[in-house]
Amino acid sequence: MNTRISHISRTRRIAVTVAAAAVLPLALSACSDDSGSGSDSAKSDTSSKASAPAETSDDGMTGSGSTTTADQPFGSGCSAVPASGAGSFDGMAQDPVATAASNNPALSTLVAAVKKAGLVDTLNNAQNITVFAPTNDAFAKIPKATLDKVLNDKAQLTKILTYHVVGQKLAPKDLEKGSFDTLETSKVTTSGSGESYTVNDSAKVVCGDVKTSNANVYIIDTVLMPTS
Repeated sequence: MNTRISHISRTRRIAVTVAAAAVLPLALSACSDDSGSGSDSAKSDTSSKASAPAETSDDGMTGSGSTTTADQPFGSGCSAVPASGAGSFDGMAQDPVATAASNNPALSTLVAAVKKAGLVDTLNNAQNITVFAPTNDAFAKIPKATLDKVLNDKAQLTKILTYHVVGQKLAPKDLEKGSFDTLETSKVTTSGSGESYTVNDSAKVVCGDVKTSNANVYIIDTVLMPTS
């Protein structure tokens, strides 16, 4: 009888083992399906994210950022402009052109000439003009006897000074190949590109696109002389 009981017990263990063996593949298959489903879901999310357009930062800047540099003064002579105060770029932008120039020590000779010619109010009250402003060094190129003579001849001085003024605001790009009527009535010509410009093929712009409240100013290294 013990032999029979032992046989029955062994038979039951075999049955349990067979049942477990049958269930295990089903359980593994179910896990595999769940895992596959999760993987497919992850792949779907990744695919959706990859196909979605990338977010961009809307900071108002495009291309190479030329919008920031186009409005900035340029040229080696700009280093002579005070960094702060009324004679700085920010300070000059608040005042009309004759007043702004008077606060810039590099333009003191020009300012003295403008006062002698009685053109301060004319320049300050004008709207949307461009001034080619000779530096002190530009005036120093003129022989002293000649300069003194001009400074004491109001009509001649006025003619020369108004030849440096154009009745419209000129941006740097306008100077690339330009010809403009001046307040003196004769024309000035300009040429160049980038940050290198010349007026009448003789005067170099040493600090360009300087803003005042009523004018664009291009500081030049040579005094311009009208042809007539």
